[in-house]
Amino acid sequence: MSPDRPDRAAGASSPEGLDREVDAVVIGSGPNGLVAANLLADAGWSVLVLEEQDTIGGAVASDSALHPDYVHDTFSSFYPLAAVSPTIRALELEKHGLVWSHAPAVLGTPYADGHWAVLHRDRDTTAAALEQRAQGDGDAWLEMCRTWDAIGEQVVGALLDPFPPLRAGVGALTRLPRAGGLDFVRTLLAPMREVADQHFSDDGAKMLLAANAAHADIPMDGVGSTLMGWLLAMVGQNLGYPVPQGGAGAFSGAMARRLTSVGGRIVTGCRGEQVVVRDGRAVAVRTSTGEEVRVRQAVVADVSAPALYGDLLASEDVPDAVRRRMRQFAWDFGTVKVDWALSGPVPWQGAPSQAPGTVHVAETIDELAEQSGHILDHLVPARPFLLVGQMAAADPTRAPAGAESLWAYTHVPQEVRGDAGASAGTAGITGKWDHDDVERMADRMQARIEKYAPGFAERVVARRVLGPREMQARDANLVGGALNGGTANLHQQLVFRPVPGLGRAETHVKGLYLGSASAHPGGGVHGACGSNAARAALGHARLRTAVSVVRSLPQRVAGGRL
Repeated sequence: MSPDRPDRAAGASSPEGLDREVDAVVIGSGPNGLVAANLLADAGWSVLVLEEQDTIGGAVASDSALHPDYVHDTFSSFYPLAAVSPTIRALELEKHGLVWSHAPAVLGTPYADGHWAVLHRDRDTTAAALEQRAQGDGDAWLEMCRTWDAIGEQVVGALLDPFPPLRAGVGALTRLPRAGGLDFVRTLLAPMREVADQHFSDDGAKMLLAANAAHADIPMDGVGSTLMGWLLAMVGQNLGYPVPQGGAGAFSGAMARRLTSVGGRIVTGCRGEQVVVRDGRAVAVRTSTGEEVRVRQAVVADVSAPALYGDLLASEDVPDAVRRRMRQFAWDFGTVKVDWALSGPVPWQGAPSQAPGTVHVAETIDELAEQSGHILDHLVPARPFLLVGQMAAADPTRAPAGAESLWAYTHVPQEVRGDAGASAGTAGITGKWDHDDVERMADRMQARIEKYAPGFAERVVARRVLGPREMQARDANLVGGALNGGTANLHQQLVFRPVPGLGRAETHVKGLYLGSASAHPGGGVHGACGSNAARAALGHARLRTAVSVVRSLPQRVAGGRL
């Protein structure tokens, strides 16, 4: 499958000859939309997926636009949450061509003196290296792993299930004593800085935990930062950070092939512009081509919450209370991403013998806190924390032999009021995110890598910068470069996601479900948002059938049909 055209290989078609009536329309072919479509099709429903872009996948896509000999993932790359997600595993995408690949090591943090903190898939190897740096850190890491063994699977289930997570929640409660009881709960709720300082002495061990929390927009002193960091670190320790062989588009392509194999249809280049509501129920979807597809059962919207309530629904179909609350919807941080085609591997100082696929460029929790503090103050960070992907290290098919397909991204404010990194006599970054802004930010990011990899620039064959504008143009859900469908902070999670009162996939419109990362449980490629929407739609359909049967009983009895 060609990574830059995954939709065609997966059986997507053009808008001509749209189905006039189906059981379900899914708006958007991101991972959540494709998960929802697969689950509905598995139940025997006729399913139509509408995608406004010419390619499928949303933020799970890849191309060779930067250089024909290199494959770059346009947005997401590593999929630890897919590896642990019951929903993704149950799809058995390996039967539809998906092959997972791993880097020799999971992740690492470089330091200016040339040493590294590295997470390996073997916990004893990880712990031994930490213990060598600071006595007690290795034992503390192994104790954290044992806690994961005791309750990790149940925590994942509780996080990903529809809220409230009754079954998984009960399972977690039964395991809680083995994990440390209320002390474990307190640890997960405590701020990352406090937990890291209590458990570890060396900055390297602290960063293996804390840098994972920085993938979201929760400050190091915020509630929820430890849960995020612990989850990603422990999943990486036990399952690694897998990548799809051939590019992220191979992941989307496998989901699309699975869907079409069970009768679903995907149409690209066709935007779902309005959900038609009659008598409080979603009955059709009007498209950008002017056609109207009637819906017998459900519409699943894999779009951002503001797009659903502000664009897809007519104003008269949105209650005043919902409209008022949506004005308070908070986006997560924006993003600038740089792709490089390199002639050789990154020339890291003291490079580990086992190359990590993911590299975190920041040495201390203080640096992470500085970045988030700048962003919260609406300043472009002076020393941006970088999340770096060494893709050829994880999957050699991504670049010519001996070369590297590299990317790095960093977070920026949604609204910029200043540049903390501007120096006297030089132009600062304005926040317009035009060509000059994104190139200046890319230069700043590249300089961060050069600090730990002298000679990096000499290996650059080509460079591409995707700022907030470009990200949103390629995927409308990534508003301002927001990767998680809205802030991951506690005030917009659980029953508060996307806004208070709408904490499940169901909306106030019957038959309409929010199945994007704006819904619980939020960002990450785990498919839970799409799964929760599909499960809700199927459950309501079963309920309607049962009610219809009960209501028909008197007539059937009177007619002698029972």
